[in-house]
Amino acid sequence: MSFEGKTAVITGSNSGIGLGVARALARAGADVVLNSFTDRDEDHALAEEIAKETGVRARYISADMSKADACRALIETAGTCDILVNNAGIQHVAPVDTFPTEKWDAIIAINLTSAFHTTAAALPMMRKAGWGRIVNIASAHGLRASPYKSAYVAAKHGVVGLTKTVALETAGEAITCNAICPGYVLTPIIEAQIPDQMKTHNMDEETVLREVILVKHPSRKFATIDQVAGTVMFLCSPNGDEIRGTTISLDGGWTAN
Repeated sequence: MSFEGKTAVITGSNSGIGLGVARALARAGADVVLNSFTDRDEDHALAEEIAKETGVRARYISADMSKADACRALIETAGTCDILVNNAGIQHVAPVDTFPTEKWDAIIAINLTSAFHTTAAALPMMRKAGWGRIVNIASAHGLRASPYKSAYVAAKHGVVGLTKTVALETAGEAITCNAICPGYVLTPIIEAQIPDQMKTHNMDEETVLREVILVKHPSRKFATIDQVAGTVMFLCSPNGDEIRGTTISLDGGWTAN
């Protein structure tokens, strides 16, 4: 599988899933644009590291995904966008009646509205090139709800709906749009939570994984960053040409119930 000559823009990609996707696409020959809202030396160093390892052009472009103009400017600054992976996201947990308004607004903006703006900016570039792939990193929460996650669940359901709409609007073109819906993915953020959960529940690591963190995964296993990245690669390959407007779950069987 080679994406030589293609440029991929991955939002929220200076760590975790986004960085894993960027690395996979770069190894397959795509030029990559990393993104987050920070503008640190280490952010740019990540891009330099990927470029050195793979020989592709890799850049870091800072853009605040909570701001419409910044979302569109990210794509415009990239200059071209053949593959768009909308991955940026944040989370906050609270009951609906005490959910902070500013947290709701930020989650909807970053997790949902940013994908609208980046997609709207990228589609003309894809149409000019005659080819494009849009992959939205949604969540099992785009298909199922959980208490205390109203904004996140609403945003991820919205991402799934946006995915379907874009897929229908591009159905007659060589442009596809799909969503990946991971359950719990073993990222550094999740790994850092395990010791705290062990203390809170007075459990060993195996028990806290099985009975607390992975309780919604019938497999009792995490999805991995590499599995998410591999699914992105599959959707961007010729095998994904007629996969349009669907969701692919990587959730250990969560949404099979």
